[in-house]
Amino acid sequence: MILLTGATGKTGSATAKSLNESGIKFKALIRNEEKRAGLESLGAEVIMGSIDNTESVDQSMEGVETALILLPNSESQLNLERRLVDSAKQAGVKRVVKVSSIEATPDATSPIPRLHLESEEYIKQSGLNWTMVKPNFYMQNLLASAATIKDQGKIFLPMGEGKTGMIDTTDVGSFLAKVLSEDGHESMNHEITGPNILSFYEVAEIFSQALGQKVDYIDVPLAAYKETLGQFLTNQWHLDAVIDLFKGIAEGGIEDKTDTYQELMGESPKSLEAFIKENMFIFKS
Repeated sequence: MILLTGATGKTGSATAKSLNESGIKFKALIRNEEKRAGLESLGAEVIMGSIDNTESVDQSMEGVETALILLPNSESQLNLERRLVDSAKQAGVKRVVKVSSIEATPDATSPIPRLHLESEEYIKQSGLNWTMVKPNFYMQNLLASAATIKDQGKIFLPMGEGKTGMIDTTDVGSFLAKVLSEDGHESMNHEITGPNILSFYEVAEIFSQALGQKVDYIDVPLAAYKETLGQFLTNQWHLDAVIDLFKGIAEGGIEDKTDTYQELMGESPKSLEAFIKENMFIFKS
């Protein structure tokens, strides 16, 4: 049996859908009753409870062989992930799959990659079999710029000339479903990117071509962007951590794409152009 945490988010729900399409049974620990029916329609055994409730977590681990750790970035994330690992070990779970970050390297200084790295190390020291799945930047993050793309033909972000290997969350979900449901991924760090490494100036060019209208990337000073973002992110830790992550992209980001997705899945991950066309109704007036 497979256990999903984070099953109601974009990546987790994509994982659930992919497992269902492959006829694989799974559990999901969720706290939103409104999302229960949707997961049950995908064949999930739903456990209602919070990830920060020890009893709920322990209940969800019963009879599980492989557990997915997929939590949103937060100040309490590391403690929550450690608790999941402890519960999995106590319940006799054989393997943990963690969604981490390609930026989670020993030289990382940004809070979010450092948090992921510490969690990875805790998992590796637990004695459980483990697999790390490490994407870079989700295409779905661009949905936050949909209004300015549609109304002004502009993308306002503080990324400078930095580059990312952005990937669609549906591809990550498909990848996770495969890793969760088959053997051969123990002690592996799967770094996955989309098919191209792109600057945000190049992202704007792709939007222009796909939408048939001019779209420009406006490089916003980091301090000004933080002030704007602070109107929406009221948690100071989260705000500081996101800005620090963006600073890392602006200072260079990543340079090389990986072929991990294509090698495992037998097909190329979705291109940004295809993602835009799928979401044309959001981006175009």
